Amino acid sequence: MTPEPSPIQLQFLGGAGTVTGSKILIKTEKHQVLIDCGLFQGLKQLRLLNWRKPPLDVEALDAVILTHGHLDHCGYLPVLVKYGYSGPIYATEPTRDVTEVILRDSARIQEEDAQLANRSGYSIHHPAKPLYSEREVNNTMPLFETHADGEWVIINEDFKFCFRRSGHILGSAIVELKCQRKKFVFTGDLGRRKPLLMDPPALLHEADYIIMESTYGDRLHADTSVYEELKEVVLHTIEKGGVLVIPSFAVERAQELLLLINTLKEDRSIPQIPVYLDSPMGINVTNLYLHHREWHSLTNAECETMMHNVHVIRDFEQTLHVLDKHGPKIVIAGSGMVTGGRVLYYLEQLVGDSKNTVLLAGFQAPGTRGSLMRNGTDEIKIHGAYYKVQAEVKQINTLSAHGDQADLLWWLSHFKEAPKQVFLNHGEPQASDDLRLKIADSLGFDVTIAEMNEVYFL
Repeated sequence: MTPEPSPIQLQFLGGAGTVTGSKILIKTEKHQVLIDCGLFQGLKQLRLLNWRKPPLDVEALDAVILTHGHLDHCGYLPVLVKYGYSGPIYATEPTRDVTEVILRDSARIQEEDAQLANRSGYSIHHPAKPLYSEREVNNTMPLFETHADGEWVIINEDFKFCFRRSGHILGSAIVELKCQRKKFVFTGDLGRRKPLLMDPPALLHEADYIIMESTYGDRLHADTSVYEELKEVVLHTIEKGGVLVIPSFAVERAQELLLLINTLKEDRSIPQIPVYLDSPMGINVTNLYLHHREWHSLTNAECETMMHNVHVIRDFEQTLHVLDKHGPKIVIAGSGMVTGGRVLYYLEQLVGDSKNTVLLAGFQAPGTRGSLMRNGTDEIKIHGAYYKVQAEVKQINTLSAHGDQADLLWWLSHFKEAPKQVFLNHGEPQASDDLRLKIADSLGFDVTIAEMNEVYFL
């Protein structure tokens, strides 16, 4: 008689009770796989976790599977490699390419921030050092192994998986994983039913366990036209004679904004004011849309429209030149939650003037500068100095790449039978709990809110 296998262990090493640092470890008696390997952002107590020793046995890890290339899902990979990981990193081809852009930019920003801190003396560390450098990124990228949507991949005797499109960003995927006759579905970040640039998420019908994000689990996206919202903000800023600064994520958000602005210009809904894309990473990712045409819903003409009449800023000297130019303009610059990047230099010069507008166009994690400004802070700290927030701060959520509560319930409703358990992660406590109640009431599924570092035996 064949003995029963030991229970499968599921452990959330990040992205539990928060929307950053996503890492999910799944273990059997012989093998273990990590789903996502993200960087913590936002609150200081979370960011400090990035500097600790990896919370798992790196040498025992068989594989890493990436759902997509956002920093909070891939940004910790170079640290894992620095501590000795040398196994495969599985991803879709566009996710591999997006991740390289993201990691190189992350390393560059960290190195620049460390240099600036050392020159200015505002760090408590002497000397200040980056979490990782481009050298660690160079060591990380050769470990990638790419696979197509729907292709089953055998990792070892315990694990096999395939990717299913998630509709979130370029290359993003749900991970369907089979382990000891059990099927696990990891949503990663799940897109909306009608994304602007992506195809909708793939619908699955069977699972024993579902691990699902809950970023917008407590809210519904406004049923308003994003064109009208953006048009109103642009025209209002022009009327004031100011500058519209849009902190933007480089992947998908920057491309959406470029497409929307140029469409509004072509429709003559807004004047032909200058638009600057000051995000080296955003520029590189935009080029990836042209390379991976089968992974998004844009036509060739729409791809070309994205970069129509856009001034591309590639180096810091050009940034200073843009700041010197007078008159209304639109500046799109990273990063989306104002945690770093070129947008900080614009805010240092522009956030103190009420003529200007800062438009937050995505989710703002607690503790980030974006979250502080959204909540009406009087000042923000940049590069060791404090700046009064006099500029108008606006927010639009209609561009979110995350499904809202209705989208998540719609996706779950396609499972033919109730899973044994749904685990909710990647959400603030209120969002996760609201979604838990909604799933239990409307679908009758058994739902658990994942707790950081808790081991679940399945």
